[in-house]
This record gives sequence, C-alpha cells and structure tokens, in this order.
Amino acid sequence: HPLLRPWADQVRRRLRDVDWRLLSDLVPVPTISIAGFTCTPPSTSLPDLELELATMRGAADRVRADLDEIPRPRTKRVQALYDDPDEGLERLAEEVRAYWRAAMAPYWPKIRSLLEGEILHRARLLAESGLQRMLADLDDAVTWEDGTLSIRHRYASGERSLRGQGLLLVPCVFASPRVFSITTPPYQPTVRYPPRGIATLWERRETEPPQALAAVLGRTRARLLAELDQPASTRALAQRTGLSEPGANQHLTALRRAGLCTAHRTGRYVLYARTATAEALLSGGGYFDETPTPRSNSR
Repeated sequence: HPLLRPWADQVRRRLRDVDWRLLSDLVPVPTISIAGFTCTPPSTSLPDLELELATMRGAADRVRADLDEIPRPRTKRVQALYDDPDEGLERLAEEVRAYWRAAMAPYWPKIRSLLEGEILHRARLLAESGLQRMLADLDDAVTWEDGTLSIRHRYASGERSLRGQGLLLVPCVFASPRVFSITTPPYQPTVRYPPRGIATLWERRETEPPQALAAVLGRTRARLLAELDQPASTRALAQRTGLSEPGANQHLTALRRAGLCTAHRTGRYVLYARTATAEALLSGGGYFDETPTPRSNSR
C-alpha cells in the first residue's frame, strides 16, 4: 500500500540476510486471512515482543485448527509446522525476532507513540461523546447501528454475539488499508484497524507554529504544541525538537499548568495531548491577528 511503501523501501535491504521464510508463508502479502495463533489479541495495552512471542509459543494446541481454516495450499514449511507445532513455533518465534530487529525496532518508538496516541484519542472520544461517536470514524468499513457492529469484508461473512466478552480494538499500522477481525473462539473478539497518521511515521518533518503564537509563548513551547497533533511522550517530543528530555519535560509542565496540554499516564509512559484551548490558538481561532487593529481617536 502507498502508505507503507516508504517503510518497505527502507527495510528491504535490511531483510536480505534475514531468514523469515516461514513467517512470509504464514502472512503472505496480500492476504485475506491470517492464522489466529500468529496474531493473538494482546493481553495488555503495552505488550512487548517477548511477551507476544511467549503467547504465540503457548498456542501449539491451536496451530492445526487455525491452519485448517486458511483457504490456501500449505507450503512445505507450513506443513512442517502443522506436523510438529511445538518445534515449528520455536522456529517461527526466532524468525519473528530476527524480522523485528531488522524491520521494526528502528521505527518502534515512533510507531508506539502513534499507537498510544490513537488509544488516547479513542478513549477521549468514548468518554466525551459515547460509543457511536468513537466508532464513527474508525474506518469506512466499520459501522455501528442498533447495538450491532458491522464490518464489511470482501471475502468473509458471518456473525458472532459477544455475550459479555467485550470487543478489543487494536490499532495496527500494518493493517492499512484494511480492517481485520478475529471472531473465532477461543480468541477474544478483536478488530484491528489502521490508526490515524500512518503517513507521518516515515516523514522527516519540521512543524512550524504560527508566528504570533511563538511570539507569545516562545518558539520552543509553541513548537511543542504544534508537534502534539498526535499525543506523544516526552522522549518522542524531545527527539523531534532536538531538546533534551529534561528540557522538554520542563516546557511541557509549563504548558500543562497553563491549560494548553494534558498529561495521561499509559503504563510506564506519560502522553501529552493538546487541549481545546491550544487547538484554537494553533488554528488562529480569533486569538491572534498578525495585523494590528487601528485605534480610534474618539473617546
């Protein structure tokens, strides 16, 4: 997909010496279905690679049933996994780890920041406007009506009652441009969808705040506000702006005290987000005018 092409172009050379043939067989591009054990729903909002690999290795009892549901011929490597799930999953875990180091690790801080910002955005919409508003712009393929969530799939159909299990929403950069759903027991019902802002992940950008705002707040604090078009951590903002982390934290604290940003803890990280007041200031909002207003001499 065009949104992912810059990333693909950058990592292609790094993957030349990486053996990920089994992973490629299991997750071909393009694909209409993926075996459930390769993408089990996360058990925490901040899973790490080793936790995810441990979960996958623990799904040996699901391998054959999941592969039986995939409507495509098995390669020799996938058949070997089918015949010996325990050994096959160990090999798959090693391939995923090697692939991660080459293709994902260099980009993970930016990806994680984007995903955490997306989760915060959805949580805010849910709290302020309710479930229907939160789901309304999730994706064009997703609609919510009369208590039913509908997802348009080109090659699949069916329905499942949640019966109190809940629904897990998982933003996934590499799902773009499709929405993937997991509805087959015993997995937690899950919808993986492309988050907002994927195109910005691969860009080198300079975000310039309005001059009038910079004149009032100072260029550094105005720049930090401009960078918060997506919620971000102190580390991410420091990397983007060239500030030290303590320096960025000091400015963010001042902005928070002024009511221009909020701080939300997510696991070990604190994400900062612009307030409505900051949005108005950055968009103009009638607060600043570059042209002085003539004064009347009448009293």
